[in-house]
Amino acid sequence: MRYATVIDPTRPHEPRAAVLRDGTWHALGDGDLCTLLASGALAAGSTPPVGAAIEGAVPVNPLPAPTKVVCCGLNYGDHIAETGRERPRFPTLFPKYADTLVGPTDDVVLPAGVEADWEAELAVVVGAPLRRASRDEAAAAVLGYTVANDVSVRDWQRRTLEWFQGKAWDATTPLGPVVVTPDEVDPAAGLTISCRVNGVEVQRDSTATLVFDSVELLAYISTFTVLRPGDVVLTGTPGGIGMTRDPAWYLADGDVVETEVEGIGVLRNTVRLTD
Repeated sequence: MRYATVIDPTRPHEPRAAVLRDGTWHALGDGDLCTLLASGALAAGSTPPVGAAIEGAVPVNPLPAPTKVVCCGLNYGDHIAETGRERPRFPTLFPKYADTLVGPTDDVVLPAGVEADWEAELAVVVGAPLRRASRDEAAAAVLGYTVANDVSVRDWQRRTLEWFQGKAWDATTPLGPVVVTPDEVDPAAGLTISCRVNGVEVQRDSTATLVFDSVELLAYISTFTVLRPGDVVLTGTPGGIGMTRDPAWYLADGDVVETEVEGIGVLRNTVRLTD
């Protein structure tokens, strides 16, 4: 199944959770996908009651209010190599806030002069509470997968050894356009992940090459902090980031960044660098 939070043209100020059936979005009650997940009405592996069709529905940020957004860095071999790091024994984790998330076609807005970089990522969406979960428990709790781009402000990231201040800028992490359930896509089997800037491909890899796969990440994270329905875990980016190129290549005002994961969808976001 494919879930989304959509805008109904007849109710433009009320984003609604929806499921795709026969090419048409159908309402899943009131509220967005995070609201539906928090209520328990949509659990991992369940089939919720389907409401009326929403004509002209437009997918937006599918998860506007997760309680946690956790990201993994250094999780593809070629990206580890291009940064000059050793293969990690444990996941390299950092947090974001819900305020960082924007939708699949929203602009990414940052101050002029910053060194903004792309990072195509597969994101996993939690569908059931997880605390100190085993791998099997974590797998059963996966609601589905979506696409993300962990747009990073490299000059701020390099200010200290901690990455947080380069990663948590408001409204800079596109997410969506849909959440696809595990019966339709299997990242462990290999989904092509790619990123294009103004039509030029800058990243391409397979999710099968992740050092720590999505289920392992959920189990590991749940050891020290509870994960709740609607939470999001970004699983890391492949090689090809702008910072490690010679010369470095950073995003400019007006650049269009397309982020794609096979079987899920494409994000298309325009970068706006403002004074």
